[in-house]
Amino acid sequence: MVIYGVSLLAFCMLVGSICGILLGRLMGINANVGGVGISMILLIFLANTSLFEFKMKPMTQGGITFWSAMYIPIVVAMASNQNVSGAINGGWMAFTAGSLAVLASFSVIPLLTKLAGSDNVD
Repeated sequence: MVIYGVSLLAFCMLVGSICGILLGRLMGINANVGGVGISMILLIFLANTSLFEFKMKPMTQGGITFWSAMYIPIVVAMASNQNVSGAINGGWMAFTAGSLAVLASFSVIPLLTKLAGSDNVD
């Protein structure tokens, strides 16, 4: 059932938010630091662990898989929107740093393809 996926997602988000707020306070910042990332890692771990595999029905496992698959693209889209807004408001230096990071990432792709071997590429 999809509702179990939503409950697992809510649990992971709650734990991630609490950890992010605590991490921010430890750093002396009044903000959530990495809470979404912590919740994503926790969701990936819990959704892919074999701990619950024998206890869940296939429909329940399908709901958890659905929401774990939906959560990551939504969070990435939200983070990219914030990064673009921050880059525009931050001036040319922020925009240049972001553009250079993207170009550096794209330039590494051929190297990774060669290291992986061309036989694996379809």
